[in-house]
Amino acid sequence: MTARPIYLDNHATTRVDERVFAAMTPYFLEEYGNAGSVGHLFGEAARDAVEKARESIARDVGAEANEIVFTSGATESNNLAIRGILQQRRRRGDHVISITTEHKAVLDPLAKLGRSGLEVTLLSPQQQGADNAGQIDPQQVADALRDDTALVTIMAANNEIGVYHPIAEIGRLCQERGVPFHCDATQAVGKTPLDFHALGIDLASFTAHKMYGPKGCGGLYVRKRGKRIRLEPQIDGGGQEKGARSGTLNVPGIIGLATALQLCLDEAATEMPRQAELRDQLLAGLQAAIDGVTLNGPICSSELRLPGNLNVSFAGVDGEALMMNVREIAVSSGSACTSANPEPSHVLQSIGLSEDATRSSLRFGLGRFNTAEHIEFAVEHVAAAVIRLRKLVKPA
Repeated sequence: MTARPIYLDNHATTRVDERVFAAMTPYFLEEYGNAGSVGHLFGEAARDAVEKARESIARDVGAEANEIVFTSGATESNNLAIRGILQQRRRRGDHVISITTEHKAVLDPLAKLGRSGLEVTLLSPQQQGADNAGQIDPQQVADALRDDTALVTIMAANNEIGVYHPIAEIGRLCQERGVPFHCDATQAVGKTPLDFHALGIDLASFTAHKMYGPKGCGGLYVRKRGKRIRLEPQIDGGGQEKGARSGTLNVPGIIGLATALQLCLDEAATEMPRQAELRDQLLAGLQAAIDGVTLNGPICSSELRLPGNLNVSFAGVDGEALMMNVREIAVSSGSACTSANPEPSHVLQSIGLSEDATRSSLRFGLGRFNTAEHIEFAVEHVAAAVIRLRKLVKPA
């Protein structure tokens, strides 16, 4: 019998893998020194562990060890990258390019900087109905680039509709024009091979808790080779991370981040196709059980969509009401970081969905610990809830 409740919200966060937890545990109980402490064995052991983890992470993302800055997570990494570039006195100009479907951890800092005088160009992606709905066309970036463009910031994969963006092409364009390119790679790291240096990325954000690691630890890749990227620090007070980000390092979290990333990449060749198969099973099951189920975003393809992502609209049903009627299944109606905002998903609206269709949508995030039995349970209970809710609103 399937254990309940069932967790299908892996874009919001993931369960910590037991192997990750085991790797972290000694740094809570035995090797608990401060990595910034010098002159005693506890501090030296912590520092050595951090540097080994830094080297491991760097190898896994196509970086050098000195190009990895540890942070509290992707939100801080995004802020450090964006503000760190745009708050420098000596920068190319006051123009920034991004896209309307970015995470709020990118859009909100840009909006605030925009109120301080910077000009922000937000590009619109392909619209619903296209095979690559939600994807940005590199030519749009090329057309928007100007001599005073100080930064381009575009995510690798979208957290709501799972679409992959053509990062390599965008990176090449930015390199040709000498414009720094930041990529929020949070949803893509650990799911697809990424070589930040080869992709032409100058700054890349990522975090542990999206790939079966702990919450509260992330990283920022900052290019040092060739076109060296310099950032204005956003946190002062100790000079850690070579002055880029002061604060006591989260040693257990860093160990967890490195371990989680390595496990994801080691198992990706079998795990990603498995998740894609479960995702396709979920969509087919829902569409067979009830009518009015529409896929939001790109087609289900390994080139276009995250394997574990499914975002669908249920005609005639409010997504929030549906969530309340399937309490034994953890899903979401959008990004976890916008749950305090009652407005419809800006991502779905940006790809052309109506407000009704947007409000009737749910996001399913499949992960390592989900099984075919979980999918069968989800199909049965979501379909039953949709039928029940439709009867309640059906006119007499």
